Amino acid sequence: MSHSQAAAIFNKDEKKVNWHDKALWFVRHKRDKAAHSVTGWEALRNLGQGIKAHTLSNLDNYLIQFEENALKNGVQVHWAKNADEHNKIVHSILKAHNAKKVVKSKSMLTEECHLNPFLEADGIEVIDTDLGERIVQLAKEPPSHIVLPAIHKTKEDVDALFQEHLGTKPCAGDPQYLTGEARKHLREKFVNADAAITGVNFAIADTGGFVVCTNEGNADMGAHLAPVHIACMGIEKIIPKQEHLGVFLRLLGRSATGQHITTFSSHFRKPREGAKMHIVIVDNGRTEQLSRPDFRASLQCIRCGACMNTCPIYRRSGGHSYDATIPGPIGSILSPGKDLTKHSTLPFASTLCGSCSDVCPVKIDIHTQLYKWRQIITKEVPQPFVKKSSMKFMGTMFAKPATFEKVGKAARWSLRNLPKGVINSKPNVWGNARDLPSGPEESFDEWYKKRKKDE
Repeated sequence: MSHSQAAAIFNKDEKKVNWHDKALWFVRHKRDKAAHSVTGWEALRNLGQGIKAHTLSNLDNYLIQFEENALKNGVQVHWAKNADEHNKIVHSILKAHNAKKVVKSKSMLTEECHLNPFLEADGIEVIDTDLGERIVQLAKEPPSHIVLPAIHKTKEDVDALFQEHLGTKPCAGDPQYLTGEARKHLREKFVNADAAITGVNFAIADTGGFVVCTNEGNADMGAHLAPVHIACMGIEKIIPKQEHLGVFLRLLGRSATGQHITTFSSHFRKPREGAKMHIVIVDNGRTEQLSRPDFRASLQCIRCGACMNTCPIYRRSGGHSYDATIPGPIGSILSPGKDLTKHSTLPFASTLCGSCSDVCPVKIDIHTQLYKWRQIITKEVPQPFVKKSSMKFMGTMFAKPATFEKVGKAARWSLRNLPKGVINSKPNVWGNARDLPSGPEESFDEWYKKRKKDE
């Protein structure tokens, strides 16, 4: 199913779409206030971009340095070239420790590798402990946002879900009651877990340590109680030095949710006494993306979700319409690199307004890369006849000023004189929710020439 077809399903509930749009724009507004409160915010973004670009250019050296230091710290390091290897490695570690109950903090990498169903197929219970992740896990849905995984659900939806799965009482979506019940439910899972799996936000090459950022402390609860801690990280999570952490922790919280910093920034370096710690370093297509000069900067992403919160298409089409682990503008760059045919419609799910690039904390040129994917896709993936024909017509029209002027004149006349029922007829789906202005008597070109003549 194409993005536009999936978005059409989400758009059927107009009230929910408006709520989704408003909720994400609220987060974007908080981001702006937080960013403007930092003197030298742009210099901080430049620094973050520079560190990431340097790291990607020396990725092999920093990964080896990280492994050497992690091994010295007593951590067992594993390498996985793809999702299948990653899942098998995690499974083998759990098997070796006879672990049957696992608590997992939010990790988009494990979502990308489809780790949960892989482990569950062998009878291993995997409980997502981030509240948003737990909500979508109970609903048997994937996350719709990388920072706010259940943003597509209202508090009333969660109320009904908890009644069904956790046996809670009806509460009309009372957040305090629902949060308390979730805490009680998860506490039992934490206490009885055999192993904890976490993601990695930043891995530090010169110490062999890593940092996990959460707002609920759930990664700490799992890692500090379970006898085995498995951390799963993509190769792009590496940063050279401990001193660079401050740059990214300041950028991440503000860009994601408008917080100065995430509530918990948990530093892990070695296993506690009597416990085991493993790190699984995963490629899964990242080196291939790194080899594409036009798209390698996408690996600078620190997974803040700011591009999703600001994107007018994402806000009104919902994360599930992308049918990808990472939705939104950054996901629309990453996904075609993995499966060009399946994700060929995603780079077109953008207005190319550039708002995503404007808010990106590490200055990824997202809208430029989306445009570049479009050029590749139109050459390599068959396009619908209507799309090809209309684009060809538009290209011809824009290349001939006289034709453009004639079409423009006809359109302006139509907007002034034709009945609204004709303008907003069924083929004009935009007209279902908005109206077009009355056409002006003259074009900008005519107005400009007249003005110059009168000067």
